[in-house]
Amino acid sequence: MFETTTYDGDRTKQYDMLNKQLDALLTGETNQIANLSNASALLGQFLDRTNWVGFYLTDAEQNQLVLGPFQGLPACVRIPFGRGVCGTAAEDQTTQLVMDVHAFPGHIACDAATNSEIVIPLIKDGKTIGVLDIDSPELNRFDETDQAGLEAFSKILLRHI
Repeated sequence: MFETTTYDGDRTKQYDMLNKQLDALLTGETNQIANLSNASALLGQFLDRTNWVGFYLTDAEQNQLVLGPFQGLPACVRIPFGRGVCGTAAEDQTTQLVMDVHAFPGHIACDAATNSEIVIPLIKDGKTIGVLDIDSPELNRFDETDQAGLEAFSKILLRHI
């Protein structure tokens, strides 16, 4: 259905294409789990040099994130707000672009192979409803182009959940 995209050429244009594919894939579907599942699968196909792509969803009563749809090895199930990269992104409502997770204070090692990570908070009506979490076994895997493309991806996703 979708071609695997590599990082040859203009990455900004590739993210633009990815984001158009996401919008087309989710249009007409209202089920949150289905849309998050397809979004993680699409990212898993698009991104290379990653070992985990998925979502954590907010459990407001417990003030924590709970594992949602993902691609990769089994993961931590619950992450408190303010703890680790995901919890920090959720609490601060800011993207966390981490070049070396081992240097991040309080990093939670769900997969010992992960060396870098990007986490984008999903914010709706001023509240964090979850995060998009992407891990890589490489140091310095993600950069500002990835951040801009994935933040745009998340905005499109939020319109469909």
